[in-house]
Amino acid sequence: MAPVSHLLNSIVRFACLAVLIGIQPGMVNAYEPLALQHTDRIPHTLELSVNDQVRQRTIPIKVYLPSTSVPAPVILFSHGLGGSREGSAYLGTHWAARGYVAVFLQHPGSDETVWRNKPMNQRLRALQQAANAQNFLLRARDVSVVLDQLAVWQTTSGHAVAGRLDMTQIGMSGHSFGAVTTQAVSGQRFGSAATSLADPRIKAAIMFSPSGPRSGENTTQAFGAVHIPWLLMTGTNDVSAIGGIGLQSRLSVFPALPPGGKYEVVLYGAEHAAFGDRNWGVKQRNPNHHRAILAISTAFWDAWLRNDPVARSWLDSNGPRSVLETEDRWQKK
Repeated sequence: MAPVSHLLNSIVRFACLAVLIGIQPGMVNAYEPLALQHTDRIPHTLELSVNDQVRQRTIPIKVYLPSTSVPAPVILFSHGLGGSREGSAYLGTHWAARGYVAVFLQHPGSDETVWRNKPMNQRLRALQQAANAQNFLLRARDVSVVLDQLAVWQTTSGHAVAGRLDMTQIGMSGHSFGAVTTQAVSGQRFGSAATSLADPRIKAAIMFSPSGPRSGENTTQAFGAVHIPWLLMTGTNDVSAIGGIGLQSRLSVFPALPPGGKYEVVLYGAEHAAFGDRNWGVKQRNPNHHRAILAISTAFWDAWLRNDPVARSWLDSNGPRSVLETEDRWQKK
């Protein structure tokens, strides 16, 4: 009878602990980051502009709003080179349907205007010229300027987003050049002086196709001081047409990060464009890649922007493997 008694005591202790941290019976198994309410499948969107008087720069944004009107955590997204606020809509739509305000930035000087009116034989050159340090710094500043404006709109009576933004819970994300932008504003340091462009309002970040530091820079110095949660996503065929950045660079980031809330996904066969929703340059798209991206990114936001213990348990246990395929890689620390 003793073993049975010990087992019952263990069950009671676990149940009490679960109640204390807010977990109800069956919640961990029931957590589903892909689940949506029927009414939330098509979020309301707004196209707005943020005017930076100091730099005489206008930043177009697209806002995906959840159906609820209560203040919601805010997720910013920075597009890749030559992109726009319209790209990666599958992310904005899903995140908003899960109760987040998703704000997609468009960066003048490295957006679609760089190539759109150019002859086909000049487009690649135009994109290569736009991938420069000046645009990188402009992008990083765009993030802080947009956050400043969102904070103003949040308290502006009658504005479309007034009262709907939880400015204490900010997530940052981006793809390719947008991933580099995200790295910069969420903790990466640059050069021998360890210069930081981080915005302290950002609480967690996701990088789709991250990049290691520039040649000659130490990875530990670049990423060793990242103190907020980071999720890195790349693919085994993730090579950028501009700059030739490949898998070795992308995989150099995770080992250099300090432990605590750090995660990495490597999708087998995923190309650079697999993380977007355009078919340009995609030789073969695996439909499970977007499913895995949506599920794991949502669990990450739920865990670190909503402080949801059930999402954290899903993320830190076998939850990610349930949406990944056998040859996909997943690690955390």
